[in-house]
Amino acid sequence: MDKWIMGVDLGGTTTKLAFINIYGEILHRWEIPTDISEKGKNITVNIAKAMDTKLNELGEPKSKVMGIGMGAPGPVNSLNGSIYEAVNLGWKDYPLKDLLEVETSLPSFIDNDANIAALGEMWKGAGNGARDLVCVTLGTGVGGGIIANGALVHGVSGAAGEIGHFTVVPENGAPCNCGKTGCLETVASATGIVRLANEALNSFKGETSLRGILDIQGSLSSKDIFEAAEKGDQLGKDVIDQVSFYLGLALANIANVLNPEKIVIGGGVSKAGESLLAPVNDYFKKFAFPRVRQSTELSIATLGNDAGIIGAAWLVKARLDE
Repeated sequence: MDKWIMGVDLGGTTTKLAFINIYGEILHRWEIPTDISEKGKNITVNIAKAMDTKLNELGEPKSKVMGIGMGAPGPVNSLNGSIYEAVNLGWKDYPLKDLLEVETSLPSFIDNDANIAALGEMWKGAGNGARDLVCVTLGTGVGGGIIANGALVHGVSGAAGEIGHFTVVPENGAPCNCGKTGCLETVASATGIVRLANEALNSFKGETSLRGILDIQGSLSSKDIFEAAEKGDQLGKDVIDQVSFYLGLALANIANVLNPEKIVIGGGVSKAGESLLAPVNDYFKKFAFPRVRQSTELSIATLGNDAGIIGAAWLVKARLDE
């Protein structure tokens, strides 16, 4: 009997689930709402019920599933699979692995959601099998995952790969949700890009389509800003250049330390594609050590929302093969 792996990508609003074969192919994919009430105590129960319900629908026994991999927000204790803290879920020192195994009676493996996305891109995405890889996700915030010689880098307290909290604006930087100021997240996330554009609008004297969009919509999106830049809008171009400078600088410094084969840029902002990649690459080459510049390739992630569930499946496969 061909075994399946259950991949889980836990988000604050929805939880993505999938049965995946040992070759990384998604066989069945679905979602359930994430119940964050009562400090998230129902999350593992709901995942177990969702798995059992889907297996019943498919007429398959639980013995078909070899294990569960899960990406969760917040730093993870890689030794015991507990969550140090996930503020949005109300978890603190939460024994996620133990609870998931109790509810499902299956071996379970937990890691940070950005780390899991990096594993997915390494296995089946833009990483294309690279064993030294950095994945940076540009969404509402900025996350990161580091893979060295095929293994995730966790650090002493599970906080390795916090790329979003590189300080790139050392003076007069905007406040970050982490409590610091001037973090990469404040200038390269979707919300950070919009903030830069709104600030620029206050002092920009020339013509810009973004002012009209703001008047009509009441707010801007990072997509609006990239589209304006592509059409030659000067303010849009200035903002994207600023974002690219900060991101290129941060990625060059990461690469100078790690010398990865690939840096993969994912998350919602990465949908801008070449409009983001090209200027970031220019600044990356400016700031990277020459040998790093020659050996590290930047690329846009290819798995989209499936990176987490595929990476979670890889985690199970790798751990059970040990």
